[in-house]
Amino acid sequence: MNRPIALTLGEPAGIGPDIVIQLWKTHPDLFSRQDITLVGDATLLQNRADLLNISCDVQKHFSILPVSLRAPVTPGKLDTRNAQYVIDTLSIATIGCLEKKFSSMVTGPVHKGIINEANIKFLGHTDFLTKLTHTSQTVMMLMTSELKVALLTGHVPLNQVTKLITKKHLKTAIKIIVHDFQTRFHIAHPRIIICGINPHAGENGYLGTEEKNIVIPVIRALFQDHFSLIGPVSADVAFTESYRKQGDVILAMYHDQGLPVIKYTGFHHAINVTLGLPFIRTSVDHGTALDIAGTGHADCCSLYQAIQFAREHE
Repeated sequence: MNRPIALTLGEPAGIGPDIVIQLWKTHPDLFSRQDITLVGDATLLQNRADLLNISCDVQKHFSILPVSLRAPVTPGKLDTRNAQYVIDTLSIATIGCLEKKFSSMVTGPVHKGIINEANIKFLGHTDFLTKLTHTSQTVMMLMTSELKVALLTGHVPLNQVTKLITKKHLKTAIKIIVHDFQTRFHIAHPRIIICGINPHAGENGYLGTEEKNIVIPVIRALFQDHFSLIGPVSADVAFTESYRKQGDVILAMYHDQGLPVIKYTGFHHAINVTLGLPFIRTSVDHGTALDIAGTGHADCCSLYQAIQFAREHE
């Protein structure tokens, strides 16, 4: 029997509940009780459906693994009391995946700031799932049907990036990407375009030495194991059509080197995929959008794509 996908609702004051209800309205068959289990508060979802004037009996149309809110929710207004609720939904869904109760996990958008304000250290889904699953290293990747961008470092300050880029970290990330592209995407020899860290990929050391000292030695070492690697490539040209045709995925060195491009070209249609976990995890490509929560103006296309990917690649 196929196991269901676990779907978390994310920050309760954000658009997570909105996009679930709106997606149900347009694709009710997507939420077959056997295919998707919502991990969250049923009353929250019912209240949001009522606010959006969408006629939906939540208990009837959804399979729900109940997790209770800690405080009442007003759309658009964050409350530290519900930070633990968000963490609980993620923990329950993750453990369910590890115990093979769920086939995969799809996550709604969370608000890192309010979770940290509640004295819960939280850098983001990827870091949280890496620790909870006792995985040594994972890779965040955003993707559309036409472009895949993986990140060597994630939600860290820019002045910390170079400290985290080591030969071991880079080599492990490349191996994770290759493994998951072989097993999830069925690409036998994935081609990875590797961005430089510095402008013009360091320009032979004139604009920085990380490429000479770290990136190039790793690429040369992995060539010996028949990895298909291109780089280091200056990030200002790595995303041009000529380079994209040469690779299956672009590995950016830090968050804002890679993600602005994919969000510009495919916002609301892109999804976030965590590579390296023992199960499939996808997420929407956007945040909590507190300013439009409860208004009906949220776009549910990314959630649809995230669910479809999880279903097709489990």
